[in-house]
Amino acid sequence: MAIRLFGIRPLLWPTLMTLPAVLGALALGTWQVQRLEWKNALIAERQARRDAPPLAALPEPFVAARDEFRKVRVTGRFLHDKEMYLAARSFRGNAGYHVLTPLALAGGRTVLVNRGWIPLDRKAPETRKPGNREGETAVEGYLRAESGPGWFTPDNEPEKNFWFFVDLAAMAKAHGIAGLAPFYIEAGPAENPGGFPVGGITRFEIPNDHLQYAITWYSMAVIGIVIYLLYHRRRARERAEPPAQASAARR
Repeated sequence: MAIRLFGIRPLLWPTLMTLPAVLGALALGTWQVQRLEWKNALIAERQARRDAPPLAALPEPFVAARDEFRKVRVTGRFLHDKEMYLAARSFRGNAGYHVLTPLALAGGRTVLVNRGWIPLDRKAPETRKPGNREGETAVEGYLRAESGPGWFTPDNEPEKNFWFFVDLAAMAKAHGIAGLAPFYIEAGPAENPGGFPVGGITRFEIPNDHLQYAITWYSMAVIGIVIYLLYHRRRARERAEPPAQASAARR
């Protein structure tokens, strides 16, 4: 007895080609839904950390999964003579650097602070003296872990004090910084005297396109099914028509 599906008799080769494609698209769509749930939970967790009351001291030990993006408020003395620069950073479409300065804390610990963005012509410290505060300074910002270089990130050049990504061990070695914390702080948006560096550069957003991807894969599955059914209905109609009518229909 011939098998019928939706009133049609499935043909072997169209079925063998369509079935894996449809099942694969459905599987990928479901995987994207699962990724969407994971990403939403990750975003909610990061927002909760961001909005929590600021820590009054650096965490010990630092656990990235628990502490990254937490707000912290510390007091120390900036070591401006050990200032470092992250290259290829932009702000509102303008090229520049991020200024990273060690902050010496009471008790001998030192933490690196990304103080924010400066334009290319303000790289020299003497061009922004008002912003290089001396003495005890309060810093409020967000804890960050090293993320490492991307696929196309150039190598750091420690001998030139030219950095493309944060490498705390290499930075401590290049500038002779003892007791540097294994994380760093990105300064908040509080304005510095003279306007530079420009703080508040922390990015909390996480790309979340999984819903669009899920819709795309499910749509491809539906399209595959529709094409499959239309093909079979056309074949069934052609077989049911007299030869002359079928030939005329094709013309």
